[in-house]
Amino acid sequence: MEIICNQNDLNNAIQLVSKAVASRPTHPILANILLTADQGTNKISLTGFDLNLGIQTSFDGTVKNSGAITIPSKLLSEIVNKLPNETPVSLEVDQDLENVLIKSDRGSFNLKGIPSDDYPNLPFVESGTSLNIEPISFLKALKLTIFASSNDDSKQLLTGVNFTFKQSYLESASTDGHRLAVALIGNEENIANKDNFYSNESDLTVTIPTSSLREIEKLVTLKSSDNSIKLFYDKGQVVFISSNQIITTRTLEGTYPNYSQLIPDTFSKTIKFKTKKFIEALERIAVLADQQSSVVKIKLDNTDLASVSADAQDIGSANESIPVSYSGEDFDIAFNVRYLLEGLKVIASENVLLKCNLSTTPAVFVPEDNFNSFTYLVMPVQVRS
Repeated sequence: MEIICNQNDLNNAIQLVSKAVASRPTHPILANILLTADQGTNKISLTGFDLNLGIQTSFDGTVKNSGAITIPSKLLSEIVNKLPNETPVSLEVDQDLENVLIKSDRGSFNLKGIPSDDYPNLPFVESGTSLNIEPISFLKALKLTIFASSNDDSKQLLTGVNFTFKQSYLESASTDGHRLAVALIGNEENIANKDNFYSNESDLTVTIPTSSLREIEKLVTLKSSDNSIKLFYDKGQVVFISSNQIITTRTLEGTYPNYSQLIPDTFSKTIKFKTKKFIEALERIAVLADQQSSVVKIKLDNTDLASVSADAQDIGSANESIPVSYSGEDFDIAFNVRYLLEGLKVIASENVLLKCNLSTTPAVFVPEDNFNSFTYLVMPVQVRS
């Protein structure tokens, strides 16, 4: 095999697929990147696959001889990254498919490769469900919910985001057991062009691991100008395909919790905050709250100001008043300040509504102009008086 390509193209491709290379491989070949070259199309393709997440990307170059080889990911990445930008790089593999010679105008590197025969094939969905997803809608759904998924591997199903693709809208949800984020993305334009948004009649529900979604998010962000990205699903495997990239990931198996029943139907109290002012106050109070318990208290007393405070025993305390719109009896409620900040920061609306019943029952935050129907439920923290 012999190829010549641009250093920048090769480097970008390596950085992308190396995200799917196993950090602790169960087999030596899984620490490698698969490089294939096709003389007929002058396409160079790179693949990383850790048996859960697979990423493949291709770009144009000059292919003098077709072939395939796997090369240690870490070494290849460090070498190509340090070569002069935008310069030609040639890569030659000798006949016994073990030595890889990388040459640039500054010098050459010799690496030991492993023949590609033992490299696992990326799962290919031959049957099952296929649909077109609209990149901007998918990104919105992802950004509104991914932050609330769990980091606890013992709650495997909660370490992902649950997506339901419906005919005219997309629903996403994530929870870590202490909070829940739910987004419904669909507007007049989607509904008018629903054939582009979703091409199948029955709903598709999948739970995709957050770790895979971080990489899928990058792919979809790059392709957000495209009309749609193809999604295929079959037997616990999801494949996203755009013009020159493929990402495949296993889904999390099991029935996702019925989260809709966790959201109260009615609320006795509604408090309106200016979203930006609320976030800024919480960030200042968090300096003290983070010293100990991360708890922030919100006190309402039927005035146009709410008191936001934190008390870190033997260290200090913080208190700030912020404007609110609330008419009701005096009321105190406490939350984990990080949970509040993470949820509020994805809300684009000028005002946010806090809806609750008691200081011990679930509270929800919703944008005042709830056009994209975002609901963020947080369990309050019980504080001893």
